[in-house]
Amino acid sequence: MPARTQHKEGRALVLILLIALTVATLAAPVLLRTVGRAAFGIIALVPLGGFIWVARLFATGVFANGGEISAAFTWMPSANLNLEFRLDALAGLFSLIILGVGALVLLYCWGYFDSNPRRLAKFGFELTFFATTMYGLVIADNFLLMYVFWELTSVLSYMLVSYYGERASSRRAAMQALMVTTFGGLAMLVGINLLGYKAGIWKLSEVSQIADIENTQAISAAIVLIMLGALTKSAQAPWHFWLPGAMAAPTPVSAYLHSAAMVKAGIYLVARLAPDLSAVTTWHLVVLSTGGFTMLLGGWMALKQQDLKLVLAYGTVSQLGFIITVIGVGSREAAMAGLAITFAHSLFKAALFMIVGAIDHTTGTRDIRELSGLGKKQPLLMVLAVISAASMAGIPPLFGFVAKETALDAILHEELLTGMPGNITLVVLVVGSILTMAYSVYFCYGAFATKREQATNDAGQSEAVETMHHVDSKLWIPPAVLTAGTVAFGLMPQFLSRPINEYLNVRFPDVEGSKLALWHGFTVPLALSAVIIAAGAIMFWQRGIVAKAQFERPALGDANDVWDAIMGTLKRWSLKLTASTQRGSLTINLAIIFIVLAVVPLSALILGDSNNIRMTVWDNVWQGLTVTLMAGLAFFATLQHNRLSGVIMVGLTGYFMALIFALHGAPDLALTQALVETISLVLFMLVLRKMPTETEPRNDDNRLRAWLSIGTGVSVVTVAMTAMSARIADPISKYMPELAYEIGHGRNTVNVLLVDLRAADTFGETLVIVAAATGIASLIFGTFRFEPESRRPTLSTTKARWLASGVETETGQNRSILVDVVTRLLFPSMMLLSAYFFFSGHNAPGGGFAGGLVAALALTLRYLAGGRREAEETLPVHPGRVMGIGIMFTTAAAVVPMFFGYPPLTSSYVEFTLPLIGEVTVPSALVFDAGVYIIVVGLIMHVLASMGAYLDREEDTRKQRARDRARELQVKNEERRRSLSRGRRARFAQRQAVAASGSSISKREERSE
Repeated sequence: MPARTQHKEGRALVLILLIALTVATLAAPVLLRTVGRAAFGIIALVPLGGFIWVARLFATGVFANGGEISAAFTWMPSANLNLEFRLDALAGLFSLIILGVGALVLLYCWGYFDSNPRRLAKFGFELTFFATTMYGLVIADNFLLMYVFWELTSVLSYMLVSYYGERASSRRAAMQALMVTTFGGLAMLVGINLLGYKAGIWKLSEVSQIADIENTQAISAAIVLIMLGALTKSAQAPWHFWLPGAMAAPTPVSAYLHSAAMVKAGIYLVARLAPDLSAVTTWHLVVLSTGGFTMLLGGWMALKQQDLKLVLAYGTVSQLGFIITVIGVGSREAAMAGLAITFAHSLFKAALFMIVGAIDHTTGTRDIRELSGLGKKQPLLMVLAVISAASMAGIPPLFGFVAKETALDAILHEELLTGMPGNITLVVLVVGSILTMAYSVYFCYGAFATKREQATNDAGQSEAVETMHHVDSKLWIPPAVLTAGTVAFGLMPQFLSRPINEYLNVRFPDVEGSKLALWHGFTVPLALSAVIIAAGAIMFWQRGIVAKAQFERPALGDANDVWDAIMGTLKRWSLKLTASTQRGSLTINLAIIFIVLAVVPLSALILGDSNNIRMTVWDNVWQGLTVTLMAGLAFFATLQHNRLSGVIMVGLTGYFMALIFALHGAPDLALTQALVETISLVLFMLVLRKMPTETEPRNDDNRLRAWLSIGTGVSVVTVAMTAMSARIADPISKYMPELAYEIGHGRNTVNVLLVDLRAADTFGETLVIVAAATGIASLIFGTFRFEPESRRPTLSTTKARWLASGVETETGQNRSILVDVVTRLLFPSMMLLSAYFFFSGHNAPGGGFAGGLVAALALTLRYLAGGRREAEETLPVHPGRVMGIGIMFTTAAAVVPMFFGYPPLTSSYVEFTLPLIGEVTVPSALVFDAGVYIIVVGLIMHVLASMGAYLDREEDTRKQRARDRARELQVKNEERRRSLSRGRRARFAQRQAVAASGSSISKREERSE
């Protein structure tokens, strides 16, 4: 193999193009929202520029004689995750497809979308990002880096296919494509790791260096797994069904992802690995059988479709099987033919999808049964479609014919497939090509022919064609460019033959090469081409007989139904498994966890090598006494029915744990443990306010719980003590104090580890803390806002006594003056102690975590003394913003060193002299420690705001509602009493009036007598 030449002047450009595509991706949403649909034309300039640059590299001979452009950046070499990029001739060929077709598809989007909804900006971002990802995939030399880009294409395909997310068909197709390709990708990841650990190969460029590849350990398993990823991505049977389903996506997606780009990822991987891995028997068994069967299956299925897009989709499946079969052979001639077919397929299939999109866009349908007379009304579209379909069918003098004849000739004379394998492969290609010819004619007939039985006017046009509107130039120019390429490369294939041979001359230096040509004379492949064209035409002519031979239900079963059955079975199993293990009972869940914790480690200890095991129970009697007291408190805590008593006893075990740390000579850990235990007790108190004072007595037997706790405790203690006593090498901790002083410039080893030597771990833990605090608040606040009532200091109308908040509330009026005074005196002292711990923590017990805990306890003290208003007025800043500021500090400590050429989280220090104090050393890790300090304060404030202030507010609201109800009831009772009183007075007056009237009548009667 000739030596490869590195072109250093292009090293920056290969990354600049990747960066330019990334910038275009980020700019796409902004441009689409500001400029409108014309932004697609602007974005298309970036991949167009990349296409011109790569084409110029071929034109100037950069890739000749093994030339390549590479760039590498060391990053986690121990995990084989170096960022290694390599643009050689093969990557350049696929880059031409990705960038060229990508630019035309973006231009096509300008005319395809009539409006600019908000989701179109997201679509532009995703489509441009896909082009970026595909370019990154083909230039990635590191297997794992390539895998990252590989999975990104699956995710982006899911997002693009689900563009019409309101449609159930789009959601189902997107999920199906994601599941299938991701499943294959995960299998490929296992294969990559298998190849890496067994053969020591982590770069694609190093596969050719495997010595005695046939006898390499686990090479067959690695091939099967890697090919599983490639074949699922390229829609090979039986995983082909996701590609026709993905036609639910907008047509630009189909034209790019599912004909020219995404499905070519699998083709690229096969082309890259075939020359080396084809020496293993497993390779041909997997590739040739899968590719051949897919070619026949896709071609047969295409003939029964009524949707133009589905005809092309199954045709794509068939063509991908054709390419996989040819390019997977692994010889020079087969590679030449496979790459030629790949280019031809990208040209004619992308053009045909765009033409179908134009038809659908202007007529409103893709159904063959609703199209008639379109060829007469749109002759330009018909001419473009017929030329591209003829290239797909392999009709001269188009490039599809050149590529297909080259493939037939390569298989006919292939030495790697002598005998029956070669004959079977040749028959499969011929039969598959006959099917291709048939569905190509079927496509043109269904789209453009005049069908009298479907016509609605004298011109033979259907209603959809009759009412169609004008075809925008941006809908036919991109397919016209691709069709022109099909014609040009067919008449002058040498323009593509030379770039392909630049790759083949390096990959097969000892094999004499050939060139692509339109005319090779009267040969067997030419005769086979004639047979293919004639047989395909007859097959379309007798399509009625063919239709009778096709079953309504596929003879081998519907792959979609099989997939649905598999997913349904997995769903039922998962539900049963979840129902049996996660029953909604905290007791059962904890029991399962503790059983596993007790059985698995102890079983491993018993069944493993138990030689040289020794146990040291304690170093001195004080440790034993402390542990005994802890065990006693834990035991008596289980007997308590009062919740508060139980919490206090459990808390005391935590303080005794701090004592054990102190007895071991770890004052820093003892301080932190004591502070954490104090905070935990306070939080428990906040929770207990909403719970009954006493625990409910249980009717069941507690012996099972007791034995489970004993078993868990014995298992954990035994395993832990055994692990501690089994050490035979010197612990690394003995070197930590020296490293902490030399590297971190601090004498407190624990703090230096947290903020310097292992700061990456701490940084991750801070993010977890922020997520946990936000989660806790979300569970409690629900859909309500997190904002406190007072977000800035305010002047209270009520004069405060000792604390910030006044006494206008019920809680404030009932506060104790003694508590106010004690809190007012302790708060500044605790804040001063917090500052001391923070600044002294690098050399003495303390640090940002301990200082933050002390400050949080001081704020908690004010909350306990003055209630929620006191907490809000003491620190009138939203806790989420406090934690956000802390994240900014820790992130700055991680990122800033990178601007000076150092790895992330690299620390430095400054020395200076202060009056009366002397020399002072300030490490840059203090910034990181400050972030930890702020995050801890924000965390506790978040907890106080949720489990404290919010619950207080709810309680105040409940009491106020109760008072309002009582007041309303009192008012109603008073009104009722008044009403009753008025009624009584009225009835009394009425009786008096009646009595008075009766008396006057009696007097008149007496006078009359």
